Amino acid sequence: MVKTRLIPVLNILNGHIVRSEDFTIHQKIGNVVDEAKRYNEWKADELICLDISRDKIYDLGRDKIYDLGRDDHKTESYSSLPDILNLISNVCFMPLTFGGGIRNMEQVDTLIRGGADKITLNTIAVEDPGFVKKVSEKYGRQAVVASIDYKGSGVKAEVYTGFGGKCAGGLLGWVKELEELGAGEIFLNSIDRDGKGNGYDLETIGLVVDSTRLPVVACGGAGTMEDFVTLAKHCKVSGVAAGNIFHFTERSYPRAKQLLKKSGIDVR
Repeated sequence: MVKTRLIPVLNILNGHIVRSEDFTIHQKIGNVVDEAKRYNEWKADELICLDISRDKIYDLGRDKIYDLGRDDHKTESYSSLPDILNLISNVCFMPLTFGGGIRNMEQVDTLIRGGADKITLNTIAVEDPGFVKKVSEKYGRQAVVASIDYKGSGVKAEVYTGFGGKCAGGLLGWVKELEELGAGEIFLNSIDRDGKGNGYDLETIGLVVDSTRLPVVACGGAGTMEDFVTLAKHCKVSGVAAGNIFHFTERSYPRAKQLLKKSGIDVR
């Protein structure tokens, strides 16, 4: 039987880890490499890193300074997104998913070579669905995570791209299409619940899980560790993911894993 994964998510904005709310409010948290090292020490099941930077042209070959803006971390600025990935992969020995702003196969190649086990495709998948198939054929389904940001709930939920600014159609139909295109996993994120701490959108997550054979990792809304348990018990998700909650609670990941085990969830 496949065990449920508990997955921390790092949102990276211009080199910083940030706390996200509504996809529009971002509070700087700290150094991405240090945080990845901490999750590695806690033996996290996996790590998802998403570059959500908006003020740059996403070109892995160009120089772009990711200034941390905080001297207390005593870490040099990063010269490019691959630099961040390379440094993370040096301290992170768990499966690593990396993505955000991918526009072409060259970028995918760079991320895979740099240490990513899986890459996320979001806007590019909507704009060029055939790209999902191309990546899947080159690296295998297991390397392709279809990242879906959505608004609304239930059968009326809709997919949004462009940092939550552009509607791209119905959620359930898109999930089915992604499966046919060759995606290997769904990363489902509720924009409405981002940073709100009001619990996961169980209705929509349940519908997505029931509509696809792909493993589904759900994110968006965790406010307490009990929310992890509620999601795992009510929806047959492959992974329970969260970002903000892990930044502000002492030894948050080990404590959450212990709670899931005590609650009868078959976790790794």
